[in-house]
Amino acid sequence: MDNHYVITISREFASLGRSIAQLTAKELGIYYMDRDIVEETAKRLGLPVSEIGESEERVSNRFLYRKFPLGRAPKTLEDEIFQVQSNIIQDTAASRDCIIVGRCAESVLRNRTRRLSIYIRAPYEARLRNCIESLEMDYSTAERMIHDVDLARERYRERYVYELKDEFTDRDIIMDSSAFGVEGTAALIAAMARARFNL
Repeated sequence: MDNHYVITISREFASLGRSIAQLTAKELGIYYMDRDIVEETAKRLGLPVSEIGESEERVSNRFLYRKFPLGRAPKTLEDEIFQVQSNIIQDTAASRDCIIVGRCAESVLRNRTRRLSIYIRAPYEARLRNCIESLEMDYSTAERMIHDVDLARERYRERYVYELKDEFTDRDIIMDSSAFGVEGTAALIAAMARARFNL
């Protein structure tokens, strides 16, 4: 039986999903896990943090996708990293109430009963505005980043979610962050968590 609850957040680039997750964790008083997964993975594998980050990027490059469109590449360092990260996600969810961002956590934890999985999106124009105003990018950089990061995340998910059917697979709720803002979206997620887990 699951004693702890977990909220997973996946998101489109520049939908402000990370900020929403941080604020939700603060409001609920629970552990927030994001980039520290990389640090723990590096520790468990005995590798520099920089190599973990670089390997995460390589897994979704165009060459790999063209060569192995169904995710049947031989076992690589990227696959080992994914497995270790999945173990970290599972260990964390089993040990404490938490909110976990990215890395297909919604699918890694699909069998947990006390799990709420949220996908954060926003219209393209809103994401462009967030890139320019919040991330201080110029317009062309913003366009390129939205395209490249969304594509990388999609291919990462295609590679590692073996029962992937569509964008809704393992996701309970899809939210438009531009409709409610960071604070409003975080408040809604916290309210849903309280109702879902009887907090």
